[in-house]
This record gives sequence, structure tokens and C-alpha cells, in this order.
Amino acid sequence: MGLRIQNNITAMNAHRNLQISDAGLGKSLERLSSGYRINSAKDDAAGLAISQGFRADIASVKVAQRNISEANALLQTAEGAMASVSDILTRMKELATQAASANVGTDITKLSTEYDSLVGEINRIADSTKYAGTLLVNGSFTGGSTLTAGTSTWDTAANVYDINVTNAASAAYVVTYSATADTLTMTSGGVSQTIAVAAGAQTLNFSTFNISLKTTAVAVADTVGTALAGTQTVSNSGSAKNFQIGYEEDSNSQLGISLGDLNTAALKDTGSGVATSDLSTSAGALSKMSDIDDAIDKLSSLRGDIGAYQNRMGYAASNLSITLENFTAAESVIRDVDMAAEMTTFTKNQILLQAGTAMLAQANMAPQNLLSLFGG
Repeated sequence: MGLRIQNNITAMNAHRNLQISDAGLGKSLERLSSGYRINSAKDDAAGLAISQGFRADIASVKVAQRNISEANALLQTAEGAMASVSDILTRMKELATQAASANVGTDITKLSTEYDSLVGEINRIADSTKYAGTLLVNGSFTGGSTLTAGTSTWDTAANVYDINVTNAASAAYVVTYSATADTLTMTSGGVSQTIAVAAGAQTLNFSTFNISLKTTAVAVADTVGTALAGTQTVSNSGSAKNFQIGYEEDSNSQLGISLGDLNTAALKDTGSGVATSDLSTSAGALSKMSDIDDAIDKLSSLRGDIGAYQNRMGYAASNLSITLENFTAAESVIRDVDMAAEMTTFTKNQILLQAGTAMLAQANMAPQNLLSLFGG
């Protein structure tokens, strides 16, 4: 073999391999100490970009979960106010029942005084119930879509009430009535839905369009169908109380919530509502009993809406928990280090470093063999 001293190729080769082992050992130490496979962009540029997107979504999902918790607290505050008003209306029904009887005599004044104070208390609750400084049940916590002008006027149709278009899209809705089949067909944007209409109290729910209406017990199918037929326009008021319950910028990531008005002037469906001086006479008390029942029905409907919102929040929270788990698992596969596999690599590089150091020492000693040539 050739013996040269200017360039020790064997030592250079040993040194190069020693540097590779040292770099591998350093990388393994970095991963084992941090717990991440990707600690900088150079480790895996594509993986870093993908995992960073997952990290942003994971953070957003966690905030959406907090939004749902706070929204539930808000709804519970409103429902608590409605529960109190429900108790008050029950007491008012008791007072009206007592005042309508002839045996009450002159004590009707006392009943009327208590009744009037309860009316004031309902209005006080409506105008003072707040969450984080926002009034909830005075009629201001509303939004979403509302009815506007059209060839038909659902909101003034006889024996039709509680028209809910809060979550309906801004569009024109054409309604046709079939007297022979007793059906209503709603069409908008090329999509149609047909439902049956009957006499008496019922809920007409056009679920495809997020529109529902109710009819009273004395409603007649033909009369209601004819009144609803035509074109009704729904437009967004631009003040919807939307809660962000998702992690993306789209309508499916938001839930619009509208809370009813608990003021006595609004707490009615078809009656004239409750007010002070209702029990000034026995005849007046008797005539007001159905209005109190109507107010109780209206309040029950409002409480039912809150329950529906809370149920939706619960399902949304459950879905977010599953989403968070899956996103975290996906991000972990990309970014986290497999500790067992990395420990194996670390041990290999540790041994190679020790062996490389020893071989470099041997390679550096090889040129000394040339000295024997000068021994004569």
C-alpha cells in the first residue's frame, strides 16, 4: 500500500464518519430532551407546516369549548329569570281565580294590589336580568332574520302566532296552499317542502328552511292556508347574537340565539296580555284568566327555546371534544418523537461515536509506521 504523510486519507475518513455520528447523537439528544421529532423547520419542513395548521385548529377548538361553556351560563341565567316569572304567573293565576269569585267581597282591592305589584316585578326582572352587562330578556337580545314586506303577511294572519324565522336565510319564500289535500308548500331557491295543515292548534314546521309557525285552537285549515299563501320575504337584521362554537369561518361554526321578551306587554301570543288593574273587578279578573294562561304558554315556549339551545350546545361540545382528540392525535403523529425508536437511534450513535473516536486515534497513529523506513 502507499504510505503518505501529507494527507492521511484514513484519518480524514474516520473523522468524517465521527462528525456524522456526533451530529446524529446531538439530534437524538435534542429530540429526547424536547419530546418532539420536529424542533425546527429543517427537521421536516412539510411536517412542520401541516402540524402548525393542526396546532392552530386545536387552539381554536379549545376556545370554542370555552365559548360553549360561557354561552350555557348565559342561557342558564336567562332561564333562571324565566323560572321566576313562571312562579309569578302561577301566583297571578291564583289571585285571578280568587278575585273572580263573588265571595271575595271588598278584599278584591287587596288582591288587585298584590297582582299589580307582581306585574311590576315581572317587568323589573325583564329589565334587570343581565350577563356580563348585557340585558337578556327585555327583548334586546334578539337578532337573526326577520319578516319583511311581501304579498303575504304571516305576522298578521288570523290565528297564526309565534312565527320563528330567526335562523332562516335571507330570501323570498313562496307558499302555495292546496285546499283539496290540505297542504302547504314552501319554495325558495329551487327547493320545496310540503307539510300538512289541519284545523286547531298545531305547529307548522318548515324544517328545510328553519321556519316555523303555530296556529291557535280555533284555526281553520282553509283560512290559515289562504292567509299564508303568497310570497313572504325574510331578511337578516344584521344584529344576530351569534356564538362561535366551531373553529372555522363559516355559518356552520356559529349558533344564532334569540331570547324572548319577558315584559308583560310582550308576554302574550293571541291574548291582550297582563297588566295592572286587571283584578279591579271580579268580571275583569274572570276575563283575564285566559290571558294569564296565554302568558304562561308563551313563557313555556320561550323556556323551551332555551332548552333547545342548551341541548344543541351540549351536542356541539361533545363533537368538539372528539374533534380535539383527533386533531391532537394527528398533530402528535407528525410532530412528537417516538421515544423508544429515538432511544435506539441514540444508543447506535453513542456507540458509533465511541468507536469512531477510537478509530480516528488509530488512523492518526498509522503514519508513524513510516519511521521504520529510516532505521537503516
